Amino acid sequence: MLVHAYGAHAADKPLESLQITRRTPGAHDVQIDIAFCGVCHSDLHQVRAEWEGTQFPCVPGHEIVGRVSAVGAHVSDFKIGDLVGVGCIVDSCKHCADCEAGFENYCDGMVGTYNAPTKDEPGWTLGGYSQKIVVHERFALRIRHAEDQLAAVAPLLCAGITTYSPLRHWEAGPGKKVGVVGIGGLGHMGIKLAHAMGAHVVAFTTSDSKREAAKALGADEVVVSRNPGEMAAHAQSFDFILNTVAAPHDLDAFLALLKRDGTMTLVGAPATPHPSPNVFNFITKRRSIAGSMIGGIPETQEMLDFCAEHGIVADIELIRADEINEAYERMLKGDVKYRFVIDTATLAA
Repeated sequence: MLVHAYGAHAADKPLESLQITRRTPGAHDVQIDIAFCGVCHSDLHQVRAEWEGTQFPCVPGHEIVGRVSAVGAHVSDFKIGDLVGVGCIVDSCKHCADCEAGFENYCDGMVGTYNAPTKDEPGWTLGGYSQKIVVHERFALRIRHAEDQLAAVAPLLCAGITTYSPLRHWEAGPGKKVGVVGIGGLGHMGIKLAHAMGAHVVAFTTSDSKREAAKALGADEVVVSRNPGEMAAHAQSFDFILNTVAAPHDLDAFLALLKRDGTMTLVGAPATPHPSPNVFNFITKRRSIAGSMIGGIPETQEMLDFCAEHGIVADIELIRADEINEAYERMLKGDVKYRFVIDTATLAA
């Protein structure tokens, strides 16, 4: 079926209205009428070919929410009318050790929601800046938030799970001091989630003007990372630091804030590498730098349920589809609090 979408025909071209083909639902597929789609920094990296391997036309978008509009003959967990979401994964091999453990995000055969090889036309996946999407039922997620929160739920499908998964894995909670570096699309979710988990949350920002905003999100303290005195006051005190910054920067300054056996996990994905950190910051306190990438389907469902229970959604700015190019430029300047979301009803306008 043909549907309206927004995408780019080349890395140096703006996104524009186009039509794409979606497959007819198979026996285990659900068809979703997309209501809203969040705008992730990864969308910009991929559509502008700052990451290798972009196929064009490229239709980004992996923070998808909407309603089921058709189901395959063998689908039992979803019915027409259900509120559902789709995140960064639309398929995997389903049988490797990672998939069997519920970590489809680490499967070597993971199929991303856009720009990943598929048998569907045109040969690679096309994302959520579109009216509809068809996915295997395993990769659809149930949404339990109120329907009037649906637009603000969309960013949970990437920004939410990207921060929830490492916070859970490294056991953020009562008695733990947790730092969140960066107060953007990812960072603002990290602060909300760490606070809801019961940790003592310290937000790091380069801008003094963001202090009150960070506290409103749930930070117990705010540190301006360009202030050496403020940074030194927290030396060797953190159990865990979640670094959400998607630009190359000095990691040593944050490593020095970790306790013995503390970990800093990187979830921001810069287009070029970070400067290499000093080995002595690791070996003198047995510190670690780790990475984490989104989450598997079971954990993503757990995150959505946790957020529904605790009343957590993203702080968003709703935009029309034809405002996406301007939104990308504003996103590069940090001019959004904290996530753009496309109203897909505007795709056909």
